[in-house]
Amino acid sequence: MGTPEFAVPSLKRLFEEGYDVLAVVTQPDKQRGRGMKVSFSPVKELALQKGVKVLQPESVKNNPEFLQELKELNPEVIVVAAYGKILPEEILTLPEYGCINVHASLLPKYRGAAPINWAIINGEKETGITTMLMDKGLDTGDMLLKRSIAIEEDDDAQTLHDKLANLGAEVLSETLKKLKEGKLIPEKQKDEEATYAPIITKEMGHIDWKSPACRIRNLIRGLKPWPGCYTFYDGKMLKIWKAEVVEHFGNEPPGSVLKSKDELIVKCGENALRILEIQQEGSRKMGIREYLIGHNIPEGTILK
Repeated sequence: MGTPEFAVPSLKRLFEEGYDVLAVVTQPDKQRGRGMKVSFSPVKELALQKGVKVLQPESVKNNPEFLQELKELNPEVIVVAAYGKILPEEILTLPEYGCINVHASLLPKYRGAAPINWAIINGEKETGITTMLMDKGLDTGDMLLKRSIAIEEDDDAQTLHDKLANLGAEVLSETLKKLKEGKLIPEKQKDEEATYAPIITKEMGHIDWKSPACRIRNLIRGLKPWPGCYTFYDGKMLKIWKAEVVEHFGNEPPGSVLKSKDELIVKCGENALRILEIQQEGSRKMGIREYLIGHNIPEGTILK
């Protein structure tokens, strides 16, 4: 059970290691783009390539038809990776070895929808993968295996996503082997140590220049590639895709443009940000030097 790109390496690994994948369950097809063309989830694309049955229920709760299909498949185990729906108890208890979730955080930290984004936004130095036996709660099940990975200074949500997707496949592989051999002892999560990673919204990307520069930089990294961070100049949205912190001890108002010749430096609540990649509304992404050749943002201007 999985939907986005994150789940693809885990499904690939199941095929590579010779598991009998009875079916793939993924979210219903969506219409995208101007032409509202129907697009399949990345997981469905791979399943179709492999000739595996694909199930796409609108709902997994109170759906006797879907439940009956699962019962007829009689799976030993259900693997779940970023499926996007909460499973009811009758599905959780169906397989002999339970439902195993591949979660992109070191549980109990960052339970929820967007653990990769929030780990970067909050300035964490490491994150990882946890496999767990699912229960009725939101990422509250007993843990099986954990593997950590460093968050590099230049990581953003996309690069970290890709690393964790591949790590997830490795940890899943080890989990299934040890589970079958009876070598795994599930470990209860400490609920008092839990933190949450709620869904990301476009509004979160609006930069508050009163925040410290390091926090804004983490936000830019954590919201790349979607939804991206933005500010406004002269009524137009400017998306900021890459920036670095520079020391600055002046008392200019936050959002003030300190330099705009050859480089763009903006005052923050603490220190300042040197903008490295920018995209003006209606235009393409550019390095800052290229952008400043055709655009003038006078020093002293306050970005909103």
